[in-house]
Amino acid sequence: MPYFCIFVQIMPFCILVAINSVGGMKLDAEFVDRTENLFGKERFARFSQALGCEPVVSIRYNTAKMEGDAENEQVLWAANGRYLSARPVFTADPQFHAGCYYVQEASSMFIEQVVKQYVQTPVRALDLCAAPGGKTTHLLSLLPQGSLLVSNEPVPQRAQVLAENVIKWGNPSAVVTRNEPADFRSFGNFFDLIVADAPCSGEGMFRKDQGAVEQWSVSNVEQCVKRQRRILSDIWSSLRPGGLLVYSTCTFNSEENEECVQWIAEELGATPLVVETDASWGITGSLVGDDLPVYRFIPGYTSGEGFFLAVLRKDGEAPLTQPRQQRWQPAPAKLKSVVEGWISNPGAFDIMQQGDRLVATPREHTAAMLALQQKMKVLHFGLPLADVKNNKLLPLHQLAMSNALDKEAFCMVELEREQALAYLHREALAFAQHPMGYLLLTYKGSPIGFAKNVGNRANNLYPAEWRIRKNPVEL
Repeated sequence: MPYFCIFVQIMPFCILVAINSVGGMKLDAEFVDRTENLFGKERFARFSQALGCEPVVSIRYNTAKMEGDAENEQVLWAANGRYLSARPVFTADPQFHAGCYYVQEASSMFIEQVVKQYVQTPVRALDLCAAPGGKTTHLLSLLPQGSLLVSNEPVPQRAQVLAENVIKWGNPSAVVTRNEPADFRSFGNFFDLIVADAPCSGEGMFRKDQGAVEQWSVSNVEQCVKRQRRILSDIWSSLRPGGLLVYSTCTFNSEENEECVQWIAEELGATPLVVETDASWGITGSLVGDDLPVYRFIPGYTSGEGFFLAVLRKDGEAPLTQPRQQRWQPAPAKLKSVVEGWISNPGAFDIMQQGDRLVATPREHTAAMLALQQKMKVLHFGLPLADVKNNKLLPLHQLAMSNALDKEAFCMVELEREQALAYLHREALAFAQHPMGYLLLTYKGSPIGFAKNVGNRANNLYPAEWRIRKNPVEL
């Protein structure tokens, strides 16, 4: 879900805003009038009724780490998406922290249909406005083997959350950057696929976010339109001709949706593409012109929040720009032989040393990852393996989370829920019955991190910035 496009102007006088009660929710009267005119009375009445209902809760399983629960209702357009009957305290579930699933709004899982229908071979992809990581983690599960995904978020705090979620998901073919869209101009024809989940006025999130309700205005919509078009213009040259753009918002108005898609097609040069759907999914088509292939998720018709998506193919045809081979420092042979034993397919990786850190990169993506690191603000790339301290290797939490980890390389200790929560709270644990040295702690078979057993206690190596803040006893 992108951050909302918010503009605040301080005025020296009070403004009285007319509000309507729709579905028990107080909404700006101008929003009500505009949306009713766009939807039509019958669709708007059904939508209004849905606004009075509790939002649905949905998750998406990471099948590289755990099997999905067949008992919960499936999200129709996402194979591993499930609805939950109630919202649990996710913080109290160690599997959540292990990256076994992601809490994601169901409507936005529709990107799965785009990938299944249009992406059959490995691609180099960019998730442009990626925080907190719903579409990114979904893409990491969906894209063909051999693909590379760059996930970008310009807002620093949100970018850190994105990096955390990418690390937990465990796919080493990922890069996380913190850049403005214009920074990608130097990467001409670099991507086959760009997902632009654009900052928007957030009308589709009214049920879940009171702030979006309070901040809505026509002027905000207009400013969002300008910003969306600027963002798309900034990144357009980095999409190769023949590549795909997935444009999406979590809003309803036509200015940010159909009109923006028409602008992309006419001004930037692209052809909107049809995504095959099933009538039972309840997806609504274009509300501005019947021939434009766009996909609207409207509460009351689909089980999820408001969402809009369109797919466009950039006019022309051209190959990807191949990055120059970058010089890098290989890990010393002695250290390399150790860390190669920690990953399941070491032959598929280049293992390099950057300062005191050893990093593995998928061999087919090393040049691209290093090119990005040279020009962009890279927060995470590939698979960080270990830090070198006093000629000794300290295995990193990123390794524990990785799907490339060879779990048999470490002594594994299975924890009960209370122990796991204590570990995630960064409490000291004791493993007197286990060998000295680094232990891989697991919960229901999934790694949650490392501890170093020193005898009468174990040093907790869970990242301090990720720890559960609340006392586990209260969870």
